[in-house]
Amino acid sequence: MNISGNTIFIPGSTSGIGLALALELQAKGNKVIVGGRRADLLEQIATEHPAIDTVQIDTADPASIDAAAKEVLAKYPDLNVLVTMAGIMRIEDWHQPESFLASAESVITTNVLGPIRLIAAFIEHLRGQPDATIMTVSSGLAFTPLKITPSYNASKAAIHMLSESIRLQLADTTVKVVELEPPSVRTSLLPGQESSEFAMPLDAFVTEVVELLESQPDAKEIQVERVKFLRYGEARGDYDQVVATLNAADPHGK
Repeated sequence: MNISGNTIFIPGSTSGIGLALALELQAKGNKVIVGGRRADLLEQIATEHPAIDTVQIDTADPASIDAAAKEVLAKYPDLNVLVTMAGIMRIEDWHQPESFLASAESVITTNVLGPIRLIAAFIEHLRGQPDATIMTVSSGLAFTPLKITPSYNASKAAIHMLSESIRLQLADTTVKVVELEPPSVRTSLLPGQESSEFAMPLDAFVTEVVELLESQPDAKEIQVERVKFLRYGEARGDYDQVVATLNAADPHGK
C-alpha cells in the first residue's frame, strides 16, 4: 500500500485506532473519509478536522452498508483503499448460554459479517482501480486467546484466515489485501483499557503502523513489534507460556 495519494474509506473510525489512523493518513497526503454510526461524533470530527470527510454507517446493518457504499462511491469515484476498522469486544462467561449467546452473536455480526459485507459492497469498484488496497483488522488475539473474550478471539482469527484466503483469490487483480494486527492498545474497546499499563499507547501504535506502511509498501501483515509476542508463540514453540502470560498479566487485551 502506498502511503500517500490515496482516497481512503475507514468505517468504524470515530474514535480509538480508527480515528487516530485516519488523521495520520490524512496528514500523509491522502483523502480520508471516516465512517461511523453516531451523527454527533461525525459532526465533531468534521468540525475539528475539516480536511476529513464523514459518512454515517452502521456496519452491523446490511442496508446501512449498501447505502453508505453508494454515497461514498458517488462522492469519491477515485476511492482505492477500504479499511474495515469497525469492531466490538465483549467480556463473556461461557458457563451458561444466557451469559454469552447474545454477546457472541453481536460480536460475530460486527467483526466478521461487517467486513465481509463491506468488501462485498466495494470489491467491484476497487477491482476497477489501477492500484487498490483492502486493509483488514485482526488482532494479536487471533493467534493467542484472551480467556475472557472468546467470541472476539474467534472473530479475529476468522479475519486473519479470511485475509489470507482473499489475498490468494485477488492475486490476479489490482487489489492488495493487507492485514493490520494490533496488540492491546489504550482505547475504550474494553472498560479500563484506556489506562491499562499492559496496553500500548495509542499514539505510539499508530506512529509505528504508519512507519511500517511507509517502509514496507508490499507487506501482507502490519505487525508492530509489540504484537509479535502473541503472533508468533506457536512458531517459536512457547505458545502455552504466551497464553499463560497473557491471561495472567491483564484482562484488557485486543
